[in-house]
Amino acid sequence: MNLKLSQKQIGQRITELRKMKGLSQENLAKSVKISRPSLAHIELGNRSVNILELQKHSLILEFSLDAFMPKDFSLDNYQKIQEDNLNDEKSSNKVEERISVPKLQVKKFINVLLYILEHCAGKPNVGDTVLYKLLYFAYFNYYELYEEHLTGAQYRKIPYGPVPQQLDTIINQMIDKGQLQRVKTEYHGFTQTRYLPLVKADLTEPKASKKDVLDRVIEQMSDWSAAMLSNYSHGDKPWKATKDGEEINYELAFYRRPPYSIRVYEEDE
Repeated sequence: MNLKLSQKQIGQRITELRKMKGLSQENLAKSVKISRPSLAHIELGNRSVNILELQKHSLILEFSLDAFMPKDFSLDNYQKIQEDNLNDEKSSNKVEERISVPKLQVKKFINVLLYILEHCAGKPNVGDTVLYKLLYFAYFNYYELYEEHLTGAQYRKIPYGPVPQQLDTIINQMIDKGQLQRVKTEYHGFTQTRYLPLVKADLTEPKASKKDVLDRVIEQMSDWSAAMLSNYSHGDKPWKATKDGEEINYELAFYRRPPYSIRVYEEDE
């Protein structure tokens, strides 16, 4: 058994096993008797795990340390070992690397975009800058609350602020299909790009929890100026902790503190 694993490797493996078991960070943290922020730090590789804590994780996530510690660990191998244990057979040593990446659900993304525009496209301050920031906070607030991706959209840190990848492509396709109209206007002496919805969002698609998060973001921020909202977004932990040009890790939402955090966390023990 190879015990020379980095904190990041251990954190990634715990994350993969937790998600495979269908457990939230909050549920796992309670089971191993640590706070959720502590577990978030562990999964991101920013906190070490002692052997007693690792044993607690192994009991809850049902893995053996012999299967967990090898450098060639993967979920495929883990699942094979679990199946073999159930059948009282010898486990296979063959493994295959697998990385879980959320897939963008374009239809859901379009409905979220249309829903936000339906409620605030008529406001004079809501140009593309404000729209992009409303999307950002909707996505990361939802992930912080429910540990699920709103639509699977990924964000990258660019100089002008967090913007969902593939946004331009989706918007252009919506314009071509007559779902959206792009207009140029003047606002406080500056040229502003605005988007007007030409069709209604499919409100049967989003869960009530999604609609609630969207409504709260719209209510709180849709009247802010572009400059105010941009400055505010640049103080958010996921943005601050990400290097220029890199993808923003949704797990960083669990590092938030007021006024950004929308959950109440237990203090670290």
